[in-house]
Amino acid sequence: MSDQASSKRCGFVAIVGAPNAGKSTLVNALVGQKVAITSPKAQTTRTRLMGIAIEGDTQIVLIDTPGIFAPKRRLDRAMVAAAWGGAEGADLIALIVDAKAGVKGGIEAMVETLRKRPEPKLLILNKVDIAKKDELLRLAAGLNALLEPRDTFFISATTGDGVDDLKTALAEAMPEGAWHFSEDQVSDASQRLIAAEVTREQLYHQLRNELPYASAVDTESYSERKDGSVEIRQQILVARDSQKAIVLGKGGSRIKQIGSAARQELGELLGRKVHLFLHVKVKPDWEEDRTLYRDIGLDWVE
Repeated sequence: MSDQASSKRCGFVAIVGAPNAGKSTLVNALVGQKVAITSPKAQTTRTRLMGIAIEGDTQIVLIDTPGIFAPKRRLDRAMVAAAWGGAEGADLIALIVDAKAGVKGGIEAMVETLRKRPEPKLLILNKVDIAKKDELLRLAAGLNALLEPRDTFFISATTGDGVDDLKTALAEAMPEGAWHFSEDQVSDASQRLIAAEVTREQLYHQLRNELPYASAVDTESYSERKDGSVEIRQQILVARDSQKAIVLGKGGSRIKQIGSAARQELGELLGRKVHLFLHVKVKPDWEEDRTLYRDIGLDWVE
C-alpha cells in the first residue's frame, strides 16, 4: 500500500436525535451543500440517507436518520427502525439535541438506549444561538452525566457556528482506510429518490399546516431525453379527497407552484433541464403498500 493510500481515513457517523433537532441541516452543513431535505416541521426525514463530507484526507460518511419518537403507525415504526438501524456498526454515534427545547421528545429514553450501545458517542447541542446560556449549561451537564460521551459540541447548524470544529473532530475520529465513495460524490441517494425528496420538501414548505404528513411522493419514471434533459413523472399520494383538493389548489394553482419550485431546484442539482410532471392520487391505504416503502428507502416493519 502506498503512503498516500495509507494516510487516508474513512468512517461512518450516525446522526441520531429527536424529530426537528436539526439532523438534516447539520448533515447539509458538514457536506457543504444540500443533500437532505429540511423543514420547520418534525419528522421530515423518513429514511436513512448518507451525506459524504471530506476533511483533508478523510472521508466522513454521515448517516442522516429519521427522528426517533414513539411510533404509532406502520410508517412511524419503519422510520424509527431506520433510525436505529442507521446507527448499527457506525464508527461513531452523534446524538444531536435541540438546545432550546431541552430534554423533551423522549431524549432521556434515547440516551438510556444509547448508553447500552458499544459505539463511541458524541453529544451535539444544536441551536445554541437561540438557547439561553444558563439553561444550555444545565442541559449539557445533565446529558453528559447520563450519556458519558467522548466529547460535547455546542453548535448552530443554521448559522454554521461550531460546525467546523465538529467536522475536524469527526475526521480525527475516523479510522484509517480507503474511501468508500468517489471524491465528487456527496450522497448515496439515487436520482429517483432525490427527485421525490425535492418534491416532498416543496409540499412541506408550501402547504405547511394545511396538509398533514399523511402524504408521500413516488417517482414513477425517470428518463433522459435525446437532448440531454430529464423527464420525471411523479405521483403525490394522499389519503383523502379533501387532501387532494389542498394539494391541487384553486384551479390547479398550488400544484403548479409546487412543480415549478421543485423543477427549478432539480435543474440546479442535476445541472440540466428538467421536465417534471406531477399528479395527485387518493390512496387511503398508501401506508400499507410494501412497494412504496421500498421506493422511498424504508424496510417493511410488521
